[in-house]
Amino acid sequence: MQLEEYFDVLAPDDIRLKGTRIGIESILYEYIYRCKTPEEIAEQFHTVTLEQVYATILYYLHYQSKVDAYLADWLEFSRTMREEQQRNPSPARIRFRQIRLEKTPKQLQES
Repeated sequence: MQLEEYFDVLAPDDIRLKGTRIGIESILYEYIYRCKTPEEIAEQFHTVTLEQVYATILYYLHYQSKVDAYLADWLEFSRTMREEQQRNPSPARIRFRQIRLEKTPKQLQES
């Protein structure tokens, strides 16, 4: 099997492991930034095989500059989305915050 056959390139910014909904960024983030072993990553993502994790790492090593740019774009997009969600929280998020604030004083009084 050729290395590229492990992946579905849905768009330039969306590369997933074939047969899963897992993007290579999820695997590589755990490997590069959280220093997890391939075995730990395969355990974390139950729909991914250890072979797929190793293929993703090999893909990264083979196309490192291209994948580094892909990851940088993904990290920037993620940061932007977190900021947007903080500025404009969903109604559910607002309600959860309200519930948490209401519970906190009661729990302090019970202590």
